Amino acid sequence: MATKWNLDPAHSEITFKVKHMMISNIKGNFTNFNAEIEADDDSFANAKTTATIQTDSISTHNADRDNHLKSAEFFNVEANPTITFDAQALNGTVTGNLTINGITKPVTLDVDFNGINVDPWGNTKAGFSFEGKINRKDFGLNWNAALEAGGVMVSEEVKLAGELQFVKQA
Repeated sequence: MATKWNLDPAHSEITFKVKHMMISNIKGNFTNFNAEIEADDDSFANAKTTATIQTDSISTHNADRDNHLKSAEFFNVEANPTITFDAQALNGTVTGNLTINGITKPVTLDVDFNGINVDPWGNTKAGFSFEGKINRKDFGLNWNAALEAGGVMVSEEVKLAGELQFVKQA
């Protein structure tokens, strides 16, 4: 029987990074997301993973930029309130279906299983780190502006990263 592991949001984060004007990186994160894992054993080799991110929780620590990202030119949060990721198996990489703006594409992420430990309150927790990259245009995130000196305002490549902690359910 599979064991269920629920995300511990207080000890988890999902972040992203894009090039801005081709000269610097802008970092951001999502503040409202959930995930769960169903695994046959503590190796997580045949685990099923599902994650949902609320698009209106995007934060780059700049209100004007965040509002632009929430608009129809990017995430269109009113029409597309969630990003989802569904995957099978966590074996150093995980390939799953990522859905952004209603567009679903397979994405492979590098995953490190950081181990299992018991917290002071008796909760068994498992930790994972992930990173990967996507082309934002594959998901309809097409807005851009050409720069006078060449290049574009926002890179097509988006680097993704996360630190996720899960609590084993009884």
